[in-house]
Amino acid sequence: MTPMEIVGSLGIVGYGLGAIGPGIGVGLIFAAVIQGTARQPEARGAMLSTAFIGFALTEALAIIGIALAFVFGFVGQ
Repeated sequence: MTPMEIVGSLGIVGYGLGAIGPGIGVGLIFAAVIQGTARQPEARGAMLSTAFIGFALTEALAIIGIALAFVFGFVGQ
């Protein structure tokens, strides 16, 4: 196994670990929306729109993470 293959593998492992954070974040966002809707059903629309903005920002971190995994994977070539 060449050093470049090892670096590429570590980049993917790093992205896998980095994807844990956004996954937990999305779960917490929608858990809060479900709980808020249960407490105050008439505010569902406002909570959902705010939740989708938070979802998009959280997923942007995961997309940046995979882009960086590819960039760092191909640095030495």
